Amino acid sequence: MSELDLDRRTGWPADLRLFVERYPRAVWPGHANLGATARFWLERHDMFRDLGGALKSATGEFREGALALPEFRRWFTPRLQFFLSQLEVHHQVEDLSYFPLFRAAEPRLVRGFEVLEHDHDILHERIARLADAANAFLEASEPDALRASADRYSLVSDELLSGLVRHLADEEDLIIPLILDRGEGELGMG
Repeated sequence: MSELDLDRRTGWPADLRLFVERYPRAVWPGHANLGATARFWLERHDMFRDLGGALKSATGEFREGALALPEFRRWFTPRLQFFLSQLEVHHQVEDLSYFPLFRAAEPRLVRGFEVLEHDHDILHERIARLADAANAFLEASEPDALRASADRYSLVSDELLSGLVRHLADEEDLIIPLILDRGEGELGMG
């Protein structure tokens, strides 16, 4: 499965692009079968991308001296906590509710859902590392320790965010076309 590893893949192979060829991203917004659940799910994905980018940007501003430590901590801490906790909940809902529905609906995509679940395992390991790095970063006060912990946090954050962005795009390319093909009601999502 190495060509499908999170950090190596650049999209799905042909056997997992069953529906995305028929329903490319350009048709998603106006498609009649893009129901409320799918729209909400896509909005959550956009929120993760946006908030992840905002956290990265704020960290960069702090590291460059554009944000003072107290201001940074006040803004950063609740947003990071929200981001990480919502990722955990989002993946649990997918693994326990939606992925089983999609597997049953289209057995030809089972391997893709196995890959996505494996991604979740990798992302959760990265979330744990990020939480540890963030705690060290937010607790540091001495300038050298603060700089070193900010650098460490930034590296761990970049690793999580790059994997997350890849995962979200691939998840959407596997699931949204299936929803458009079958409809939320037929898939048992409503």
